[in-house]
Amino acid sequence: MTDEDVKNLLTTRLHFSKYSISKIDQYIKLLIEFNKNYNLISKSTEKQIWSRHILDSAQLLDFIDKNGDLDIADLGSGAGLPGVILALSDQKNKFHVKLYEKSPVKRQFLTSIKKKLGINIEILSNVYDYQIKADYVVCRAFKKLPEMIKISRENIKKPHKLLILKGKNAQNEINELSLGSKYSYKIKDSITDKDSKILIVQAF
Repeated sequence: MTDEDVKNLLTTRLHFSKYSISKIDQYIKLLIEFNKNYNLISKSTEKQIWSRHILDSAQLLDFIDKNGDLDIADLGSGAGLPGVILALSDQKNKFHVKLYEKSPVKRQFLTSIKKKLGINIEILSNVYDYQIKADYVVCRAFKKLPEMIKISRENIKKPHKLLILKGKNAQNEINELSLGSKYSYKIKDSITDKDSKILIVQAF
């Protein structure tokens, strides 16, 4: 998938505006510049950044109910993926996106792009230090699934939905868990990789 293919998909399917796309372009330039000295994303994926990182993050919008103001928590945000992309999709500022990242270096990058791009995001430190209130909790390459459910149970106020970008073993991973009656789940195919999945967990 070319960069232009991704941009077309973002505008036609996920309803990003040209303004939002231009902001993502700026974000990518800042990310690649910062990535010269710090390993925010694998350097081998820089040339596929639109498909590997931007679209992979943006596809979560398919599973977010956009009626009304929403609190979105991105756990282990790293370079701001997926939280920054979700924030950039929302020109009406109905998303209050909170980025939880324990690394000071990564928080430095997130603070920089917040100022330079004027994004509606809040940058916080280690997720374990907070009781989190969020409608949606998103994460990408953060913790293994058992730990994510533990965080959901102990650190996140109910109800909420977890949107977790996973690999092909998502079903096996969740089969090994005992979720109990306060959780339900479904698994959806990723639009960026035929083997990748999106795990959607409802916490009641």
